[in-house]
Amino acid sequence: MILFFRTQSKSVIATEVNHALSDAEINELCWLYGDATYLQNEETLQGYYVGPRREMITPWSTNAVEITQNMSLDGILRIEEYFPVSSKEADYDPMLQRMYDGLDQTIFTVNHEPEPIKRVEDLEKFNEEEGLALSPEEMEYLHKIEKQNGRPLTDSEIFGFAQINSEHCRHKIFGGEFVIDGKVMESSLFSLIKKTTKENPGKILSAYKDNVAFAQGPEVEQFAPANQSTSDFFRVKPIESVISLKAETHNFPTTVEPFNGAATGTGGEIRDRMGGGVGSWPIAGTAVYMTAYPRLTEDDGTTPVLRDWEDILPIRQWLYQTPEQILIKASNGASDFGNKFGQPLITGSLLTFEHQENGEKYAYDKVIMLAGGVGYGTKRDCLKGEPQAGNKVVVVGGDNYRIGLGGGSVSSVDTGRYSNGIELNAIQRANPEMQKRAYNLVRALVEEDNNPVVSIHDHGSAGHLNCLSELVEECGGKIDMSQLPIGDKTLSAKEIIANESQERMGLLIDEKHLDHVKKIAERERAPMYVVGETTGDAHFAFVQGDGVKPFDLDVAQMFGHSPKTIMKDETVERKYENVSYSINKVEEYLQRVLQLEAVACKDWLTNKVDRSVTGKVACQQCQGEIQLPLSDCGVVALDYRGHKGIATALGHAPQAGLASPEAGSVLSVAESLTNIVWAPLADGMDSLSLSANWMWPCRSQKGEDARLYSAVKALSDFCCAIGVNVPTGKDSLSLTQQYPNGDKIISPGTVIVTSGGEVSDVRQVVSPVLVNDKNTRLYHIDFSFDEQRLGGSAFAQSLGKIGSDVPTVKEPQYFCDCFDAIQEMIRRGWILAGHDISAGGLITTLLEMTFANAEGGLHINLHDIKGDDVIKKLFAENPGVVIQVADEHKEEVKEFLTENCIGFARIGTPSPDKRTLSIADGDWKAEFDIDAMRETWYKTSYLLDRKQSMNGMAKKRCQNYKKQPIEMKFNTDFTGTLQQYGLDADRWKTSTPNTHHQTPKAAIIREKGTNGEREM
Repeated sequence: MILFFRTQSKSVIATEVNHALSDAEINELCWLYGDATYLQNEETLQGYYVGPRREMITPWSTNAVEITQNMSLDGILRIEEYFPVSSKEADYDPMLQRMYDGLDQTIFTVNHEPEPIKRVEDLEKFNEEEGLALSPEEMEYLHKIEKQNGRPLTDSEIFGFAQINSEHCRHKIFGGEFVIDGKVMESSLFSLIKKTTKENPGKILSAYKDNVAFAQGPEVEQFAPANQSTSDFFRVKPIESVISLKAETHNFPTTVEPFNGAATGTGGEIRDRMGGGVGSWPIAGTAVYMTAYPRLTEDDGTTPVLRDWEDILPIRQWLYQTPEQILIKASNGASDFGNKFGQPLITGSLLTFEHQENGEKYAYDKVIMLAGGVGYGTKRDCLKGEPQAGNKVVVVGGDNYRIGLGGGSVSSVDTGRYSNGIELNAIQRANPEMQKRAYNLVRALVEEDNNPVVSIHDHGSAGHLNCLSELVEECGGKIDMSQLPIGDKTLSAKEIIANESQERMGLLIDEKHLDHVKKIAERERAPMYVVGETTGDAHFAFVQGDGVKPFDLDVAQMFGHSPKTIMKDETVERKYENVSYSINKVEEYLQRVLQLEAVACKDWLTNKVDRSVTGKVACQQCQGEIQLPLSDCGVVALDYRGHKGIATALGHAPQAGLASPEAGSVLSVAESLTNIVWAPLADGMDSLSLSANWMWPCRSQKGEDARLYSAVKALSDFCCAIGVNVPTGKDSLSLTQQYPNGDKIISPGTVIVTSGGEVSDVRQVVSPVLVNDKNTRLYHIDFSFDEQRLGGSAFAQSLGKIGSDVPTVKEPQYFCDCFDAIQEMIRRGWILAGHDISAGGLITTLLEMTFANAEGGLHINLHDIKGDDVIKKLFAENPGVVIQVADEHKEEVKEFLTENCIGFARIGTPSPDKRTLSIADGDWKAEFDIDAMRETWYKTSYLLDRKQSMNGMAKKRCQNYKKQPIEMKFNTDFTGTLQQYGLDADRWKTSTPNTHHQTPKAAIIREKGTNGEREM
């Protein structure tokens, strides 16, 4: 029976119950729903409503039902909210919602019985019908298994094999053999990446064998309850830490359903760090969004913003979402998950791009959504244990639903290749609150003196099958399907085994520790199920309650002998027209560049995401007295009292990569490193490790596979040359969107490089915000040792070009010398402010250094910068930096740079009394109104914010952001120290039963799945 309640906002909450409720229970629900009105005797409501699809129980419902259970309201099965609309033409999201013509007792009814187990006789037909993307070689391999086993394979076995052996999961192209121009390449792509760690292992402790890389970290303090299974006092103890680094993409899901696609991408990446070794702690996240042009409109909502570079390609009949919708919804999803889970998002990037030349169409119609992050753990736990026969298989997290079916295989092919239904079934849903509960259990186990976890793995692509098979891969195992939590009773065996319902972790636990783990799980309200055990027979089976085995294969048959991928391609030389320009149009060019989403203000992104939760964030995006997102380096502390921490930064250069895949790779690494250089790294560049994430349109057209090989080899060679390892990464090699009319839009081959490393002192991070002091000097340091070139730049993009003349790093050792010099000057305290040169070039760097100030400007002279082309000096994106140095250190700085053979150019000084950027180069002079340029830079952010904010708040933000400089005011006697109040942070060490009552006490009260309690 379904009961209806109308809320004060006029929405309707439908509540499914399995028995009649008393008046008192009805009143409790009315209170719970915000003083809602019970629509008594109304079993059907007239009118049009938008609400969740009937077959998808929302995370909101899952949490709402549990709240009623905690209130001792029994018999409530499902709770969903429906919103009245004026007509059936009203907008709604078909990925998550549907239109209802009235609400009745059937809105939760799904007329679907569980499908029986199928013995598949026609493998080829099943492959196409289910969208499995199995190759002819793989189907031949499956036919061999059928002969070995003497029976047809089941639908669960074939479906599962396709998921766990998909390109998405097994990275067959990266491990395959490349034949370029008829020549077999000596190394696979994996070998090239692994070479970086082999030659420069640095501090790496775990690489390529887990879903996350670990590097040696410093000794830090662990702040945790003394007893995890009950209420207890917090204690501090020293631990030997390891630092984790991870990034992965969620491109196909975000293209189809951006909110949940990006949210589950963020959640999955967090779980990867949770599941590193035998458990570790995520601490901060990153995000990157790349789409086609959003084609924004003015305030009236219909007049297009005039940006002629967006006219290079015509508007398409977008398959699922427009680029504007994807940008807003995807960033909402990633932000929402981090906000609810309790992970700050401390750095990121954004790029929109389309281009057509030489008969080729490039655009991010199949989008890139990258979620990454850093974390830490204990050195004790950074490697997985050895499973023994009899270990118990435990699943922690939510129920099974018809969610994310076939995501691995569908993600491995062109979006649009399969039917709408297959692609929709592959999309997941996010439940961050459930994931936080699962994490709290993992966190507690890792924080204990003796971690009982033998092995741990997250549930992602291919669901239980992938996760649990990897747990037992070394020895075999048996899963009792009757113990798996089923949220949808209509699921078939295949759907139970392979659905990708999120927020679940799989663990191996020795039986003797089960009761203790259960006690912690109950305290955290983390659903925990003992679902099987390891067997030691190298066999893996799912067994139903009636003894039937829908999945029953040898482990070796699942993983061991899948055919090797061979990639054959030819080198195709591509030339792109160089950009032409006039020195008389500098301000026009600048206006264009500042409006590009990649260059423009990201305020619309940072306003909606938590950038400080955990209490350990030392540097995030927003800087300066008016707090604008300008910092490209994120830094977190590793504990609450020490000063050691982790820095992370990003880099990418896909436009340059179109002209030269080698240069694109080198520039991506260089940008990541010139972004992270502002944090004082414990051992300079030796502290760093990289994650390289490859997104490429493989097999889309001749030459792309060869370009991928060139790009990977260039990155490998450059990283080996500068001594930096790449111990982790991911690939997504089907970056093509296929439209119903047969058109294909290819996304540019892209590598996103995430750097991470130990910080010696989080208090010494250099800000990009100019110190408004005329007694200082600005210096330009070029890291590239190359001529200034405009190819692949934001300047070229804004003029509808790519250009073939792209910069690179000519001398890797010189790049290292420049990096080390900046690090040393930071340690000596000589650098007041610093900013890298990348998207938008030097002129954008200089403007951004002034934007977060309410007053003051810059006087710049470019004479000392080599070259005679002013446009190139201003807009070229050769890797480099601008630093600000106080006059008292200028002679020391010049002497230091000269002694270390670092080229530099003095380029200017602040002008505190004038709000302009004045630039001269020989006879050429120009002056730019900084506030006017900032308005241009801010406008793109406002136009996007206007589409995601309500009640005119974006307009108010746009009008007021520069009028509210931050000013900290404290009482004159406030020191901010415990000593001022007669307290000692280490008093717990010396307190005794007799003195314990004399020290202040505080209790933290928290509910399951919440966050923020540790920093309190």
